[in-house]
Amino acid sequence: MIVCKFGGTSLCDASQIKKVSSILNSDSRRSIVIVSAPGKRDKTDTKVTDMLYNCHSLAQRAIPFLKQFDEITFRFTSIAKELGVHTDKIEEALNDIAFHIEQGVTADYVASRGEFLNALLISEFLGWELLDAAQLIVINEDGSIDENTYHTIAMAIDPDKKYVFPGFYGSTKEGEIKTFSRGGSDITGSIVARSVGAELYENWTDVSGIFMADPRIISDAKVIDSISYREVRELAAVGFNVFHEEAIAPVRQASIPIRVKNTNRPEDQGTVIVPSRDASQNPLAGVTVKTGYCRLSVEKLMLFKQNGIRERLENTLHTMGVFPELSAFNIDSIIWFFPSSQVANGLLESIASLLNKEFALDDAVCETGFALAAVVGEGFGKNIKKISHVYTALQQHSIHVVFSSFGISKTAGIFVVSESQAHDTVKVLYEDLLR
Repeated sequence: MIVCKFGGTSLCDASQIKKVSSILNSDSRRSIVIVSAPGKRDKTDTKVTDMLYNCHSLAQRAIPFLKQFDEITFRFTSIAKELGVHTDKIEEALNDIAFHIEQGVTADYVASRGEFLNALLISEFLGWELLDAAQLIVINEDGSIDENTYHTIAMAIDPDKKYVFPGFYGSTKEGEIKTFSRGGSDITGSIVARSVGAELYENWTDVSGIFMADPRIISDAKVIDSISYREVRELAAVGFNVFHEEAIAPVRQASIPIRVKNTNRPEDQGTVIVPSRDASQNPLAGVTVKTGYCRLSVEKLMLFKQNGIRERLENTLHTMGVFPELSAFNIDSIIWFFPSSQVANGLLESIASLLNKEFALDDAVCETGFALAAVVGEGFGKNIKKISHVYTALQQHSIHVVFSSFGISKTAGIFVVSESQAHDTVKVLYEDLLR
């Protein structure tokens, strides 16, 4: 059995949905499909999920939203008519959603309706059975999946039938609809694949696999043939957005391979994500960068002579909404890097003074404008000598490395640079290590 997930660009209009139908029908093992809400048809278009969020926002402010909701109705009914699908069930569902928005339902409920409506439409078009994720997936308060979910889904599946499953959401133990983070349909597909013990989980998108670097930075970046679960998570943590990092966990536990493929070029091999791989031929998998980081540094003589000082400092940061992603310690100092998006501008400017006041520090400085670049690969540890030479290449391109981290992960190294030099850093790393 193969579980397939199709993203929003793959399902943005009738012509794309016909491509999806052709892909599904080309292999009888493809018997479960997870669908996203319709995405953008072009650069000027709006995703259905964003349209729904807008309707909810208007309703929350007691502003009429039916004109905006009519655009959603037109989008779905137009697709249905072009596919030759009767619109009765879809129109009934749309009317019910509009009513609930008016009654003040949660943002999670509203956001989930794009996937639900698309699953309803596609199940009617394919003649496959619709399963509602809200009745099968239970999401715990901390965002993790209730373990009973896997058994519940397995019991709901008849191996002789074919199913359409909406992605992106489930429900709480109390039965209230709850969504995953954006891109969460990848997580749904992974949950379903593990539940049914799939031989393969296919993730269909608008690119022909996972590239060794962002093609917007490296125009001729190579597609990775094979990559490990761990490598994908390391890359996703620092900017790669081809595959949702949280979607790795369910399939990893069951050792189910994932293949990332292109809906518009189904003949392309794509990238397979596996539990482990032989890194002797291709020790490094890719290079990536993520901008928008702050550097917070504190210093105090005999800092670590104070019992529990690090924990107390970090707890204070947590109360401000700051959760550092990278840190380092010296005898009298600590440095943290965290996304500036975690903190509102007003508080960002006062973090250092607040810490200084509470802990009587000798110095505390919070600065913005940094980027984290990462080199990732299962063979990383055996290539440290080669990677260390990249400092020379970076210097030759006038790129100043503010901070670097090696040894924390067996498969990744981090370079912190100025945000303005983020793309140049990727270019140098790619040319020096991956070309």
